[in-house]
This record gives sequence, C-alpha cells and structure tokens, in this order.
Amino acid sequence: MPSSKSSRPEPPARAARRPARSRVQARLDWDPIGLVCGVDEAGRGPLAGPVVAAAVILDDSKRIRGLADSKVLTPLQRERLYDQIREKALCCSVAEASVAEIDTLNILHATMLAMKRAVEGLRLKPAKVLVDGNRLPQIDVLAEAIVDGDALVKSISAASIIAKVHRDRLCAQLHEEFPHYGFASHKGYSTREHLQALREHGACRHHRRFFAPVAAALAGELHAIDRFERSDPDRLAA
Repeated sequence: MPSSKSSRPEPPARAARRPARSRVQARLDWDPIGLVCGVDEAGRGPLAGPVVAAAVILDDSKRIRGLADSKVLTPLQRERLYDQIREKALCCSVAEASVAEIDTLNILHATMLAMKRAVEGLRLKPAKVLVDGNRLPQIDVLAEAIVDGDALVKSISAASIIAKVHRDRLCAQLHEEFPHYGFASHKGYSTREHLQALREHGACRHHRRFFAPVAAALAGELHAIDRFERSDPDRLAA
C-alpha cells in the first residue's frame, strides 16, 4: 500500500548564520612561523619636522592593556603606554626621515624610507612585518599592508604610539629652539596659529620647503597662505 506522505524531497536545512567578521588579524596558511613586527608612522601631514616611523615586536607573554590607534588616545594615555611598550616589548626601533629627505624624495617616499630604517634597526629580525596603510617599504622580510592596521593589530597600535610620542617630543625640542612658531602645541600641523606664525616670521630650517603654505611663505606670497587657509578650514583645527 502506498505511503500517504508526499514523495517530494524535504528542503535542505537552513545554513547556520555566519559569525560576525573578526577584527583580529587572521593568520594565513602561507604565513611564516616566527616573530611578527608592527610598523607605523607619525608626521606625514605637518608642515615642519621629520617624519617618524616605529617598528615593534610585542612579547605575547607580557600583556599591555589599552593598546589602540594613537590618534584616539589622550597625550597622557600615550605617554603611559609608551613606557609600558618600551618595558614589555621584545624590541622596538624608531627611525626618521629628515626634512631635507622629505623635500628631496617627497613625503611618501620619505615615509617609506623611515619605515625601512625602523625595521632594519630592530635587534631581532621578524619573520613578517605588518604595516599600517596600503603601501609597503622595500625590505627583505615578508610584509603585508593593512588599512586601519593601527586600530586592528596590537603590534601596529604599539608602533603608532611609539612613533607619535617620539615625534611629539621632537616637536617640544623644536619649540625650545623656535618658540614663536608654537611647535609644542600644534606639532607642526597647519593650524591657524602655525599659519599666522608663517605670515609673521617666515619659514625656519625645520619647515618642509615644498609644502604649499611654507613655499608661499618663502616666496613672500602671503595671499597664498590666506587662500590655503580659506580653502581647507577642516585641517586647521588645533
């Protein structure tokens, strides 16, 4: 006697919902086993001072709480974390590209040069380097560029903090030499205070000569500084 049940096949069970994408950097099958280094820079945008890069290899057995993109931390938090990173990391390296190198190479290539120097300055050679952003320096180590890496990867966060604190301290030294520019407060960025100082005093030897407001000040074209200030007010926030 035929069965009373339908002969149609039952629909397949609904697939389980995929878990939310993790913000933790996934290890790829081809990743080498060994030390991983995070690299980041500070000072690409300012009108003055060097660009600074840091490379950090963290010690997994020594946890550092609060690591994050240096831009979202207060100066006090950055200083506290700077000391902890220096104390607990397996090794750190800080390097610079000078104002002269920025003027000669352009800011992108000078940044890559500072990153290369930072990696090469490590006392331990990493198996892989993770770099914040979408460009890689020319180094002889497997490397990966990670957009927003300073917020996603702890070693890059640590590097961003080291680079930022180091550069802020350099700007405090520049302030001692040229207090009328206000480097201690704006760190070389194109704030209204800094642009006004360029109008009144011109540029000093620490300014990047080919950045537009500095070039205008050197040429005595104060109206060009005014035009720069009017054209991009968002970047003038202190």
